[in-house]
Amino acid sequence: MCIIFFKFDPRPVSKNAYRLILAANRDEFYHRPSKLADFWGNNNEVLSGLDMEEGKEGGTWLGISTRGKLAALTNYLQPRQDRDARGRGELVTHFLTTDMDSLSYLKKVSAEGHLYNGFNLIAADLSTEKGDVVCYYGNRGEPEPVVLAPAGSLTADISSTYPSGLRLLILPPLTFSGGSIPCSFFQLRDGGTYGLSNALLETPWRKLCFGKQLFLEAVERSQELPKDALIAQLLHVLNNDEAQLPDPAIEDQGREYVQPFLSKYAAVCVRCPGYGTRTNTVILVDADGHVTFTERSMLDKDPSCWETSTHEFKLQS
Repeated sequence: MCIIFFKFDPRPVSKNAYRLILAANRDEFYHRPSKLADFWGNNNEVLSGLDMEEGKEGGTWLGISTRGKLAALTNYLQPRQDRDARGRGELVTHFLTTDMDSLSYLKKVSAEGHLYNGFNLIAADLSTEKGDVVCYYGNRGEPEPVVLAPAGSLTADISSTYPSGLRLLILPPLTFSGGSIPCSFFQLRDGGTYGLSNALLETPWRKLCFGKQLFLEAVERSQELPKDALIAQLLHVLNNDEAQLPDPAIEDQGREYVQPFLSKYAAVCVRCPGYGTRTNTVILVDADGHVTFTERSMLDKDPSCWETSTHEFKLQS
């Protein structure tokens, strides 16, 4: 179980506003080996933690490059896993090191989605000159990836087509790859803020809705808070362990697999014996392309022992 909240605004009105605010938890078995976030790749241009599990070395769950490529992954909760499926972490590292744009990359991934267990993948191109583009694909949802709507744009909830209420950017005419969609399906609203856990993007699990509200409260104060205070507040959101129950949606999707752990899984911060939230990450990108990447990581498989590190750099794009 993992969870991600993010807001992006490619053209913030205020100089003090952020183009991207992202807060994420990685939930994993405590014994699974991994490396803390650091720079790697050609010219050390990629910043991420790395999975070191045998057979899946080099994959990651979240990362950003100095070229402005960002990707984040969550697994899709399913009762049974295919042990022969490919490691999902490679989907993030491949994007971070490719020259393909985010939408083209996700289209390629969508053609290979059947090779993996269930996943959700966010891919973004952050460009100070061209504007930021954020895309999404989940291999248990629609067959094609979508471009997400930034803050301040006109969006629609297509609830009859996307049960999760996924918000898409509307560009006239109102047509999509599957044909036109009657306007009666649309509920217009502001875009730019999203939540993702272990179902499709914006699926209203109670813990996602609860955490997203806490995230929004922090984001609303982002321009008045010093950067360190904003990061501290977002880390506080990520460590909320209040179980949001009952939640029939998690029970229905996870079935018998999730029942023994439901009271723990149903919180933003997961705490189970030997498994749970072991990494908090906050990424801020300001109007000038300055990136602040803060990671809080569990040490020695001990939920009472943590280390926090921060990396800062300027986007090249």
